[in-house]
Amino acid sequence: MGVIGRALVEVSSKLSGVVANLVQEKTNGSSRLGTFVFPLLAFFLGNLTPDGQYPWGNLTDWGNNQYTDCPVTGAVRTYDFVISRGVIAPDGYQRDVLLVNGAFPGPLIEANWGDKIVVNVFNNISAPDEGTSIHWHGFLHQGTPWDDGAPGVSQCPIAPGKKYTYEFKASLYGTSWYHAHYSAQYAGGIVGPIVVHGPTQAKYDIDLGPVMLSDWYHRPYFDLIKDMLAPGGSPRVPSDNNLINGKMNFDCDAAAVAGDKTPCTPNAGIAKFKFQTGKTHRLRLVNSGADGVQRFSLDGHTMTVIANDFVPVKPYNVTAISLAVGQRADVLVTANAGTPKSAYWMRSDLTKCSAAKQPLALAAVYYDQADPDTAPTTQPWADAGDPDRQCGASDDLATREPLYPIAIPDGEPAVTKEMKIEAYRNASDVFLFKFDGVSSRVDYNHPALGMVANGNLSFPEVWNVRNFGDAKTVRVVINHHGPGPHPMHLHGHNFHVLSSGLGDWDGKTIVRASNPVRRDVEIIRPNGHLVLQFDATNPGVWAFHCHIAWHASGGFFSSFVTQPEEVRRRWGGIGMPRKMEQVCREWDAWSRTGVVDQIDSGT
Repeated sequence: MGVIGRALVEVSSKLSGVVANLVQEKTNGSSRLGTFVFPLLAFFLGNLTPDGQYPWGNLTDWGNNQYTDCPVTGAVRTYDFVISRGVIAPDGYQRDVLLVNGAFPGPLIEANWGDKIVVNVFNNISAPDEGTSIHWHGFLHQGTPWDDGAPGVSQCPIAPGKKYTYEFKASLYGTSWYHAHYSAQYAGGIVGPIVVHGPTQAKYDIDLGPVMLSDWYHRPYFDLIKDMLAPGGSPRVPSDNNLINGKMNFDCDAAAVAGDKTPCTPNAGIAKFKFQTGKTHRLRLVNSGADGVQRFSLDGHTMTVIANDFVPVKPYNVTAISLAVGQRADVLVTANAGTPKSAYWMRSDLTKCSAAKQPLALAAVYYDQADPDTAPTTQPWADAGDPDRQCGASDDLATREPLYPIAIPDGEPAVTKEMKIEAYRNASDVFLFKFDGVSSRVDYNHPALGMVANGNLSFPEVWNVRNFGDAKTVRVVINHHGPGPHPMHLHGHNFHVLSSGLGDWDGKTIVRASNPVRRDVEIIRPNGHLVLQFDATNPGVWAFHCHIAWHASGGFFSSFVTQPEEVRRRWGGIGMPRKMEQVCREWDAWSRTGVVDQIDSGT
């Protein structure tokens, strides 16, 4: 039956109710994700061109290099985001959260490949005030490195009551997400999906849109960090629940027995999806959580994987798929497992290395004529859960092959950088991480990008900045001797994954050098290694870090400087956009009188 099957049997009466006791506004604010009223996505925005072509012309996913052949559509997709506090109960347990336009998850950003995306972000966080910044995960930001959204790296935080406008090109296509990058703020609710429509050889009938998978915490993110970084604190921050599209039920009785008097409504409501019998559906999976590796499956249905992160892949079939924090997978599912009256459980389980009090997330999938008020009775696949998978390690590198082949260059890279992961307790008995020998802490008031633009490459050690100069190719070798997995994310790039496995890298094994895996997040498993290589030709300063929010807060963070002379040449002096100077002036002014309670790395 597998791990999830056992969990379902044990807790079905508490977690598997399908008739919601709370209205959507109470659970998720203005979000409609996870409900039947969330609209199906079109295959692209707008209309065909006058000559009958898609907005991206005749470009294909199999015949064009998306890093060099990006179209210029001329379209601008503009969004206005207001970040503010609110009170909702995504799983029935009421809590104070941070919302985007009053919604959790936040609004969908949608564009076509080659469009320009503009997002006006207004920081309305108050009582207490906080800074913020938003990272647009997986985007390259070529020519706009200041809009990557990493505070202390590419920008100063947006001060309370102030606005910052992010502008960047949709130069890659597929599924992604945005999230706050200020401290571990996104664990409090500042997350949302992104879909960039582009060419695909995959055949499907219906795009169901985002399926966001997220561990969930009943205490504010700042309180969790404060406990973690207190003397004697633990790096394991257990989640209270697991959500699909921001929804799940919770055992309120157990909380009450434990003495918790927080308002809690049982059977608050789970996410629901409608399948059309006989049709093939595209699901856009996103692990938007703070910590846990998700193991996703759909009872009775095989999934065909067509993309990992922003990279189309040669299709392969699975009955369950693992996603670490930040990873995405686009999958196709055909509704041919039952009759038009059938219903099935969708499941996502936090794997065994994830600190979780309640690891199971459920959603219900209903065929056309099924009763949406009746719970499915289906059983999980045998490989659902985390059976002997090294804590949710990704599918084998040999299985995941990019559709458009890009080989790594012959010979050795210009730079090979070995980086070690260490965990330790400092003199105050505070648990921290070191990455390449440093427990990082950024300076909100002095982004590293601004220093590089002004020709200053002398960074404080605690910033953990690594300068790769004019190197065109960089290989990063990480050998990990600890007990937990770490999803490694590099901003501003897709990297090649050359090797991943147990034990230290042998210095020579490269999986499919002619076309290695490409993506922007890859997990390094416990007591294992990870070897990455990227083209360091995108000038800027780019964060490279573990995407577990608590680990990044604990110092597991670094930044890579690429092509610094080109940064200085293009943007030195008065070449940097005025908005970058403005956001720093506003932050400087606010931080002189406001309380900047930076108790962690800052990111």
